[in-house]
Amino acid sequence: MRRVVVTGLGALTPIGNTVDEFWKNAQLGKSGASLITSFDTENFKTKFACSLNGYSPQDFFDRKEIKTYDLFTQYALVAVEEAVKNGNIDFEKIDLDRVGVIWGSGNGGIQTFESQVSEYATGDGQPRFSPFFIPRILVDIAAGIISMKYGLRGVNYSPISACATSTTAIIDAFNYIRWNKADMIVTGGSEAAICASTIGGFGSAKALSTNNENHESASRPFDVKRDGFVMGEGAGALILEDLEHAQKRNATIYGEIVGGGMAADAYHLTGTHPEGRGAIKGMQLALEEAQISPDDVDYINMHATSTPQGDVSELKAVKSLFGSRSDLAVSGTKSMTGHLLGAAGAVEAILTILALRDGKIPPTINTSEIEPEFENSFDFPLEVAKDKEMNYALSNTFGFGGHIAAVLMKKWKN
Repeated sequence: MRRVVVTGLGALTPIGNTVDEFWKNAQLGKSGASLITSFDTENFKTKFACSLNGYSPQDFFDRKEIKTYDLFTQYALVAVEEAVKNGNIDFEKIDLDRVGVIWGSGNGGIQTFESQVSEYATGDGQPRFSPFFIPRILVDIAAGIISMKYGLRGVNYSPISACATSTTAIIDAFNYIRWNKADMIVTGGSEAAICASTIGGFGSAKALSTNNENHESASRPFDVKRDGFVMGEGAGALILEDLEHAQKRNATIYGEIVGGGMAADAYHLTGTHPEGRGAIKGMQLALEEAQISPDDVDYINMHATSTPQGDVSELKAVKSLFGSRSDLAVSGTKSMTGHLLGAAGAVEAILTILALRDGKIPPTINTSEIEPEFENSFDFPLEVAKDKEMNYALSNTFGFGGHIAAVLMKKWKN
């Protein structure tokens, strides 16, 4: 099997519109939560989310492109452009038949769908749908447009596994390169789902926090007072590349992907297994693929959405596989970014790979009283980053339908 390294990163998040800004604010423990202004929330129980700050489509796209692309595709293109630039990639010098795109989104163009159907339902009955309606809403369209922009003719598709989607995409990209079916793959995920239908839908499922008065600190993973997740939006892009291919072009290497595990809870429509059965299997498979033991893992970026059931089941899964280990650092970075749904795995993979590179663990913020059963089981860095030399780190993501995806990364050493 070929070795797979990360040679480019791009981020567009509620706490930073570039990788450097994102990483800096994550270390400082900045909250991205704010009151929603994109629609009227008067009749909604949840009135806040982690929205992008300072993003304007006109800064990146012309008028025709803005009409053509839903926000989730715009976010994807912005993040990928940064990854290509800081990866110092010259596509004219690369075999484009061997470069692919595996890009994920949980909801695709849901804002386009909501607005177009709403206009039809409240109008005079005439079907005045945009000719771009269908391509704007397709979940796979971002992958296709990325390939068109750069002329990438390799594998091109979008896996869908709800909130595990972009981790699934990363694992698939990892495998395609290992199997010698590609030399380089643009991977990651994007989401633009802060709209009435999603806030209303997740709210009806009682998945969202309703702590409107203290919204900046509402996402509090592992805390006994957590009451649900906070919606986020944005994109994360990673360039995965065969090691020899990267070395031949003198690429900067951020880190190495060494394992991926996918499994299923096979338990409930929206809830995780109480004992974390699928999570245990997913993490275990990732470790087995890398041929390392649980004791070798230094840090886990947890799925940790701040839901009452989900956080406990994940902590149980980690304790079951790793035991009680005061040297195992765990953090829930959704406390800062909110939950980016299908893009969560990508932005959290970026934080994980940078944590390994710089020896800094991004914190969990807003958490003051950790579940008593687990407070002495692991190292919980709170509020600001913690210095720690690390070799291996896991990033976990889980999705409605019981989907499990865990990706294992290794610190790059020349």
